[in-house]
Amino acid sequence: MTLSVLIVNWNTRELLRACLQSLQRYPLSEPMEVWVLDNASQDGSAEMVHSEFPEVQLMASERNLGYAAGNNLLLQKAQGDYLLLLNPDTEVTEGALDTAVQYMRENPDVAALGAKLIYPDGRVQMSVRGFPEPEAVMWEYLGLARLFPRSRRFGAYRMTWFTYDQIAEVDQPMGTFLMLSRRAVRAVGLMDERFPIFFNEVDWCYRAKRQGLKIVFHPGVVIIHHGGASTRQVRPQMIWESHRSLQKFYQKHYRRRLPKPIYWLITGSIILNAWLRTLGKGREGWQSE
Repeated sequence: MTLSVLIVNWNTRELLRACLQSLQRYPLSEPMEVWVLDNASQDGSAEMVHSEFPEVQLMASERNLGYAAGNNLLLQKAQGDYLLLLNPDTEVTEGALDTAVQYMRENPDVAALGAKLIYPDGRVQMSVRGFPEPEAVMWEYLGLARLFPRSRRFGAYRMTWFTYDQIAEVDQPMGTFLMLSRRAVRAVGLMDERFPIFFNEVDWCYRAKRQGLKIVFHPGVVIIHHGGASTRQVRPQMIWESHRSLQKFYQKHYRRRLPKPIYWLITGSIILNAWLRTLGKGREGWQSE
């Protein structure tokens, strides 16, 4: 089996249907399998997959396991040499899967591949970010990232200067489409379930990079992304979950590396930003939906 497509779904039946139809329309030219784990949806998603896509391997959970745990179950079931984490609010375009698999096969040192995400109207989404290193977080909170969006230093986190028109090694492409090699999953491990919804793919990419593996963005792999279909259903909770996940990321990766005053200043600022966003005074979250 060359490719396993792994989809974790929660209450996005119509978008999931479109996603599965796109996989039927533009499949890989080599053997592939599609897995769907439904996280106790109440909109008939599992029933739809069972009746309309009998070729899809369906796992229907009686409770919402979260994104990380759901993907971990699928990663352990999948048989492919390449493992595609794909959100249900996406549609693959012609040739996208073949381009991605061919690139990873020709570049075995690449652990993960991200795609060019576009809105249904063709606009390119800003889907690549740097890791939330302390300096990058500081520029965000001081507002310098917004004042100097083309600065590679001040815009190190959101990478607003990134052009999305060439293959490039990056830190963290959005997990909406993230193709992993089986060899990299063996080396890096599964997703950390302490990050149930947000930052699980960031954490995985961070661990991969620390092992010397490469993460690549490929503009020739084009994916339509409707965006945030699941998280919009519970947006206030997701604001808090996004910021809590960033705080957990800092606790895991920086607590022992940073001077205590800097560590507590940053993690305290994360919670303050969550409060401001909840009150309607904040802007973008740390994690794209």
